[in-house]
Amino acid sequence: MTRETLIAGLRAIVSDDGLLLDEHAMQPYLVSWRDNWRGCVPAVVRPRTPQQVADVVRVCSRQGIGIVPQGGRTGVTGASQPHDDCSEIVLSLERMNAIRVVDADNDTMTVEAGCVLADVRAAAERVNRIFPLLFGSVGSCMIGGNISTNAGGVNVIRYGNTRSLVAGLEVVLPDGQIWDGLRGLRKDNAGYDLKQLFIGAEGTLGVITAAVVRLFPKPRAEATGFLSVPSPAAALRWLVRAREAFAEQLTAFELIQQSCVDITCRRIPGVSNPLRTASPWYVLMEVSGQGSEETLRAALEETLAAGLEAEELSDATIATSGQQRDMLWRMRESIPEAHKQEGVSFKHDISVPVSRVPDFLARVEAELAQARPGLRMFTFGHLGDGNLHFNPLLADGAAAAPGDLQTVNTVVHDLVTSMGGSISAEHGIGRLRRDELLRYKSPVELQMMAALKTLFDPQNIMNPGKVVAPSLLPAGKSPVAGGVDRA
Repeated sequence: MTRETLIAGLRAIVSDDGLLLDEHAMQPYLVSWRDNWRGCVPAVVRPRTPQQVADVVRVCSRQGIGIVPQGGRTGVTGASQPHDDCSEIVLSLERMNAIRVVDADNDTMTVEAGCVLADVRAAAERVNRIFPLLFGSVGSCMIGGNISTNAGGVNVIRYGNTRSLVAGLEVVLPDGQIWDGLRGLRKDNAGYDLKQLFIGAEGTLGVITAAVVRLFPKPRAEATGFLSVPSPAAALRWLVRAREAFAEQLTAFELIQQSCVDITCRRIPGVSNPLRTASPWYVLMEVSGQGSEETLRAALEETLAAGLEAEELSDATIATSGQQRDMLWRMRESIPEAHKQEGVSFKHDISVPVSRVPDFLARVEAELAQARPGLRMFTFGHLGDGNLHFNPLLADGAAAAPGDLQTVNTVVHDLVTSMGGSISAEHGIGRLRRDELLRYKSPVELQMMAALKTLFDPQNIMNPGKVVAPSLLPAGKSPVAGGVDRA
């Protein structure tokens, strides 16, 4: 088909102001922020309503054009980047950003997919509630993308992944039908829980256009501690102690290697280590509850004293002001940016059972020392739920040799899998890890994934080439054949 035919059909739906055609205007939608993927599309389409999304999907379905749903473009696996063959359009949800309903009595809120996460959290604050999903990109990521990737973040230990925070969805299916599943129910046992199919599917089964998300009572008190620990094993012992002391009041528990703190303090202005002496490992933890600030702080101080006496901790500090707390969390949230500035690295978003984290870190360092000597270890993540960002760096100024990436990935992911873990804990699969699933998923799992993709999207127009490898799909359905003329 010609580009003109496609553009005419799209323009009839979203008008000129909903269509980007100029290469310069489209550029931000075509380039990933971290891994330098660059795509080519004939148009970026920006609908305002679910019906417009449905109409766009129908046009693309009739013409055999792939659709790449896109939110805030903060992902790190290439799931929201188009390919470079002009066979797809970008469908940006950024103009669908209304908060439709806030139901404080039901502790739910109905939001459109293009709502920025910070705005969703602010809307909850206005009714004295919290929406607990939180990570460094809070000011730019969008709730539709968070749901499509089943994002995690720092509060999973208490509130769960995004999957646990969604009560209902509105989804445009690959044939253009709109499924209205916007039900804010705690109990609904009437058949399959269909929303779960789309949470974490990365746009490969349909386009999420709105969601009912769960809200929680706003804590009246918070206490934040930054602790030195001699080893991951000591951090795990401290985690067990903290859970026993605080139970569900334990909101966040982050393990951070010394290299992460050093590099972040050097690279990010306004960030510093509040402890006097360096430590091989640190823990950033937070507890929150409905009591008084003084009572919660006293309880944390008492527990820290016990940890110091048991030599699980070597030093500790508690934030004494909101400014100090913000600085500690800024340091944690700035680690990815500092890491990006530091040089060539090999990034992994993995999870293992919490009890296996110390064993994993000891073994992976030893195995990498044999397979690829000279790497600088760089590890941080959510010890409370077993999710680590294991991102070893090359020596300063060094370039990766051919085969380095494959060597490091194989060591890390083979070890993770042998421990009953996952090669993707919270970032998703996208393009980055798609083909690795063929090695680490069982044939039965791969068959089920391919069957779902084929059932929902027989033309393979929904984010083609992501998550499900082309070799698993019927011949001629992956990627979308044809495309449009570039001219």
